[in-house]
Amino acid sequence: MSRSYFDEGDRIGVLLTQAMGDMAGVLDYLAPAGGCHLGAFVEVPLGPRRMLGVVWGAGAGEFDRAKLRAVIRVLDAAPMREGMRAFLTRAGAYTLTPLPAMLRLATRAPGLGAPPGARKIYRRGEGLPDRDTNARRAVLGVLEDYGGLAFTLKELAEMAGVSPSVVKGLAAQGVVREEEAPRDTPYLPLDPARPGKTLTTDQMTAVAHLHTAAGQGYSTTLLRGVTGSGKTEVYLEAVADCLRRGRQALVLLPEIALTQEFLTRVEARFGAKPAEWHSGITQTERRRCWKMVGEGGAQMVVGARSALFLPFRDLGLIVVDEEHDTSYKQGDGVLYNARDMAVLRASLEDAQVVLASATPSLESWANAQAGKYTRIELTSRFGAAVLPEMRAIDMRAESLPSDRWVSPTLQAAVNARLERGEQSLLFINRRGYAPITLCRACGHQIECPQCDARMVEHRFLKRLVCHQCGESRPMPEICPSCEAEGRLAAVGPGVERLTEEAVALFPQARVATLSSDMYGSARALKTQIEEIAGGGADIVIGTQLVAKGHNFPLLTLVGVIDADLGLHGSDLRAAERTFQLVRQVAGRAGRAEKPGLALIQTHQPEHPVIRAIIAGDEERFWQAEAEERRAAGVPPYGRLAGIIISAEEAQPAFDLGAALARNDAALRRVGAQVFGPAPAPIARVRGRHRVRLLVKADKGVALQGALAEWIGQFPVRGGLRLAVDIDPQSFF
Repeated sequence: MSRSYFDEGDRIGVLLTQAMGDMAGVLDYLAPAGGCHLGAFVEVPLGPRRMLGVVWGAGAGEFDRAKLRAVIRVLDAAPMREGMRAFLTRAGAYTLTPLPAMLRLATRAPGLGAPPGARKIYRRGEGLPDRDTNARRAVLGVLEDYGGLAFTLKELAEMAGVSPSVVKGLAAQGVVREEEAPRDTPYLPLDPARPGKTLTTDQMTAVAHLHTAAGQGYSTTLLRGVTGSGKTEVYLEAVADCLRRGRQALVLLPEIALTQEFLTRVEARFGAKPAEWHSGITQTERRRCWKMVGEGGAQMVVGARSALFLPFRDLGLIVVDEEHDTSYKQGDGVLYNARDMAVLRASLEDAQVVLASATPSLESWANAQAGKYTRIELTSRFGAAVLPEMRAIDMRAESLPSDRWVSPTLQAAVNARLERGEQSLLFINRRGYAPITLCRACGHQIECPQCDARMVEHRFLKRLVCHQCGESRPMPEICPSCEAEGRLAAVGPGVERLTEEAVALFPQARVATLSSDMYGSARALKTQIEEIAGGGADIVIGTQLVAKGHNFPLLTLVGVIDADLGLHGSDLRAAERTFQLVRQVAGRAGRAEKPGLALIQTHQPEHPVIRAIIAGDEERFWQAEAEERRAAGVPPYGRLAGIIISAEEAQPAFDLGAALARNDAALRRVGAQVFGPAPAPIARVRGRHRVRLLVKADKGVALQGALAEWIGQFPVRGGLRLAVDIDPQSFF
């Protein structure tokens, strides 16, 4: 029988957040004075260091008790509950991730070991300083960007890039307010009894289903609704039902840029803002959120994918909004898909999952077809809005100069909207000004010194940027290869170049550009989005950021500049992603009373994906895509695992890959095949050479055990790194 409490001196097993040498996993310690609960967060000695850990159970008893060391102290935090411990164990086993690394995901909050008590916080005060300086402007700018949030002195000074004395000086004048506050406080209560919006018949039917499902334990529902159909209002009613039951709710969003708009909707529905968890919040707020979730002082969390690893006291609902979005896949460190992990966690917490999307992933569609998920449909737009008309522009028939990307047909459509005072959106899924910078003298293309990737010109920043590693450098005047001056040319369009073209084509129009790398903070981006929604622009130029959840009531025309961009390459999900992205961005048009039109520029109007987009027959597209995948034995009708080996030199990585490929008996025993090794499509990232292998197996194969045995044959040493990507979403 497992124990929930350990008395002083009992042998206990503690899982640490870090493994040291051969000491990995759960280590034995003695319970501290006063004892401790199962799941308690503790500080323990390990060699000369102090480490954070969690009491995982009784000790194994294999180590001499006389040599055991005692837990130093129990931290002031709610113990980790059984469902969370099971989730970390199961998620680690599925992704082949060591438990210490899983525990690190669950303890990403600063100061967890700090004692309870008060501390000084700083927030915006009244008036302006007696003297204007760059440093003071920086402090006030941070406070305004974060809209009323409180900071510690260290946080505020570091974020503003100033010394603490600047903040203290502003506090002395009352421009910044210094307050004593408890270290962590509960969030304002949310009121599920407040009335929501009036729902359509479709929405009421969906809400009724979710309410019924919530009372029956674990369930997963695919909420599919056309863009503008009111999916958010449906799942907010599921949140209200969850809160009425006294349980906690988690809503995952794919982009930080969507958070502020969504928080406003939550506040309007429930009378207060929920907790937030994403990279845009302060360290103080991260710690508060983490602690309050565990203590029950946060009823609802809105966050990014990592919010799945918060220590909820009683998690009753997980909503994965835009569940098809690729940003739910973690691409480094622990490689997991938040959509799939949400389903796993809910199953262990006896909770409900709502997967919401206008264009579901094929995996979710297939699970609904197989009866594993329930499927609910919202087939019409909310209110008077109707779905936009879809048309293709055959670029082979358009007369267009080589340095232009807006066709005459699309240009005429934009002009018609300008005359009527309506907004247009021009969409291209490329950040920056141009994807290639070419020397016309020698043909050299400027590449990143750390990666096998071309550097992208960002003309607004006057810099070249690598989108793989973030390397940045000033735009050169001469060719770095042949030193010719004035011969560097931008090749191909990006969102900035499209903006430049739009300004030239429509000189009287107000043009706004939406791209995630052009705004210093989420608040600045939110302000721009609000201005556009209020009519502050005539033409919007955007990347895929604009496809995700924004509502522009005056927008009646969407022009997709290069619909063929995603159809090239060997990615098995290329067709699916192109279909989803173009359908999503087209759905921005006509979301109010005026009808919308989506014009799709393509050189392949006969391509099955383009034809499916224009026809709007989504079910036929999914069925055809499913048949192709089933015939090929690939997800969701087969299993894949990627092996990524990296090293400072290419040969050791290839040698390890070749050794694995030759010794694949463990895989062959379960009927799996291994392909490779081969250079990754981007063969060098951050100075490390990358080699890939791909393992393919039938859907029902228990692949993880075979993979662990297979890669365990060869210790990874000497600067080599090996990562296993179960269910890879990309193959770069």
